[in-house]
Amino acid sequence: MGFAAGERRAVWTLALTQALGYACFFYIFAALLIYWQREVWLSDAVLAAGPLLATFVSAVVAPAVGRRVDRGGAVAMMAVGPVIGAVALICLALSGGVAGWFLAWAGLGVAQALCLYDVCFGLLIRRFGATARGAITRVTLVAGLASTLAFPAGAWLAGGWGWRFALWCAVAVVLGAMLPLQIWAARVLVRGTVAAAVARDVPRLRWGEVLRMPGFLLLALFFALVNLNHWMLVNHIRPMLEALQVPDGTAILAASVIGPAQVLGRVILAGMGARAGTAAASWATVAALLLAPLGLLGALGWAGAAVGFAACQGIAMGVVTILRPVLIAETLGQQRYGAVAGMMAIPGLAAMAVAPLIGTALEAVGGVWLMIGTGFLFALAAAGALAARR
Repeated sequence: MGFAAGERRAVWTLALTQALGYACFFYIFAALLIYWQREVWLSDAVLAAGPLLATFVSAVVAPAVGRRVDRGGAVAMMAVGPVIGAVALICLALSGGVAGWFLAWAGLGVAQALCLYDVCFGLLIRRFGATARGAITRVTLVAGLASTLAFPAGAWLAGGWGWRFALWCAVAVVLGAMLPLQIWAARVLVRGTVAAAVARDVPRLRWGEVLRMPGFLLLALFFALVNLNHWMLVNHIRPMLEALQVPDGTAILAASVIGPAQVLGRVILAGMGARAGTAAASWATVAALLLAPLGLLGALGWAGAAVGFAACQGIAMGVVTILRPVLIAETLGQQRYGAVAGMMAIPGLAAMAVAPLIGTALEAVGGVWLMIGTGFLFALAAAGALAARR
């Protein structure tokens, strides 16, 4: 993949702004949850419903956002998104009630849809076309460290000066760093996009057309099943490992491995370059998800095997983050990538939202092994959807 003057810096700058965006708009909940539980007079159910609302809102607006990307509106959305996100964070900092909580998370859902991965990847695919995987990999390598940034920063700021101060710091980061850097990088990439000159002539894509596209339903099913597997098991990793009698220290280590393992998966994919086609990488993802439960079985005899489970899950999701935009572009075309990707985001985001609830229900009915077995079946079904695409 060749970069024009300044584009290499623009891609790496986008990588940084995506890391900041995910840290401030996505991981902020997990980073500050224990402080909210201690100090905010909201039930755990209301607290947990905030990110679910954000995911729902993001899914609802995703198709419209995708259409704007196709019409050359990526720069505007990547400028507006951080502002909306900053306002939502301010709302979180100022409000202690239920209405303010949900209003803030609805705003964060809009911000996530406007300026995180989907819009960023749409911009990169419009600029680099079939060779966009290299740029996408660069972005995800850095953005994958967002949780590594959010958790220690949140603990330090909230532990020392309170969770409201941590939120105000996030607002400063978003408006002072993410916003100007993201606008600059997006403008640089748009200048090199020939298609931008005729972007406004792209016809509106309707649901009926998308559903009739060869491969759309199977691809959407594949991503939804992968999300169900990953987010169900990962969201329950601590209680799941506790039920398997894995010591707390090892369980914390396993949970901490997931983020670095995502980066490792992306590094491996980047290192292999063109030698690793999208089909082979997709099968490697499914294989990792199918192998992951072996780590849990092994943990019955040796607790350290649980780290292998977490590593497999992390590597799989690290790779699939890159594969998703590439597979959509390869399978369904690049001209209206934004609209198609936005529509495909709906089942994936829905799966991500309901996966923890499914895990909770399964664990209550049949214990952790029912949940683990169901996760394995989700991975097996994903393999079936992938095979049916051929």
